[in-house]
Amino acid sequence: MIYFDNAATGGKKPDSVITAVTSALRVCANPGRSGHKLSLSCLGIVQECRNALSDYFDGYGFERVAFTKNCTEALNLALFGTLEKGDHAIATAMEHNSVLRPLERLQKKRRVEYDICPLSASENREKTIDPNAVKKLLKPNTKAVIVTACSNVNGAIPNLYAIKKAIPKNVLFIVDGAQGGGHIPLKMKGAGIDLLALAGHKGLFAMQGSGALLFSDRVELPPLLYGGTGTMSFSLDMPEFYPDNLEAGTLSFPAIYSLLEGIRYLSAYGKQISAKLKELAEYFLSGLKQLPAYQSYSAANESGIVAFAHENMQSEFIASLLSSKYDIAVRGGLHCAPFMHEALGTQEGGLVRVSFSHFNTKAEIDELLLALKNVAEKGGFSD
Repeated sequence: MIYFDNAATGGKKPDSVITAVTSALRVCANPGRSGHKLSLSCLGIVQECRNALSDYFDGYGFERVAFTKNCTEALNLALFGTLEKGDHAIATAMEHNSVLRPLERLQKKRRVEYDICPLSASENREKTIDPNAVKKLLKPNTKAVIVTACSNVNGAIPNLYAIKKAIPKNVLFIVDGAQGGGHIPLKMKGAGIDLLALAGHKGLFAMQGSGALLFSDRVELPPLLYGGTGTMSFSLDMPEFYPDNLEAGTLSFPAIYSLLEGIRYLSAYGKQISAKLKELAEYFLSGLKQLPAYQSYSAANESGIVAFAHENMQSEFIASLLSSKYDIAVRGGLHCAPFMHEALGTQEGGLVRVSFSHFNTKAEIDELLLALKNVAEKGGFSD
């Protein structure tokens, strides 16, 4: 199968990542739970991964890197850990349900207010987040502004630096890096990011079940989970120090090892990867323009995401045809970002989302374009 669904999860991993996971499964101890050599060796790899993440994302040291099973858990940890009764938060129309649903829960249960910043047309007519629109929503009790680094729907990339500049210093800046992590530069100190949530299994090349929350020294987070940590075992309270305070239970050593190798791979090839993804997106968009039945909702971007719709076919129907008839994997429908679809006017039929990996080729894109041409001309049912 030709795999173009990398925004959902990376379909192909570097050999170094596969080797790391395989070795972890063959010989694996519980990191930090025992004093024997194998446990300590695993703990050393976990520590290397914390350091690598903090270094790569310009973070605040290994202590402020908490491992999670995915980006959703990291965002829950960030939002439930910072927003209290009486607080106000601002999110954007680009946000995924992993931000919107926690905010809705906080509104109902903790009486946390939140507003959604709408999209505005930019100079090139693309819809994006206007920092001045964020600024207008600020209130005296605004505690946090939450922004995605890259839309999972169409790959749009907001200007995080400009948004940070538009908000007061005392307001926390929370960034959802699920799609942006590994694809675009995310420098916590440089961009003024207080909490950065990451998905390991997408742009960071790790396996599913890997994620992390990086947080600044302006943030003090309470745990979401309570249990064993391997430290302070005589106390019935969670340890007061990070990251142990936020990591109850056994860590997924294979997932963390894969994440370490993914970061190493990015450190070596990241610029080439981003350039290749943008090149593939440009190539596909150029071909899509030759098919007038389709409308694109994306500009070429470093995350390699292109969203489009047919003039009268449902996006899920097109995705199903591409899978069943042409052996091509894309995603159709609503991509867990309801306000983004409303802003784009695609809430009824949804969008077909193609998301590339740098392992993909232009020859594969040519096959997709040919399939889309056939779908448009004959409904995909011809031989």
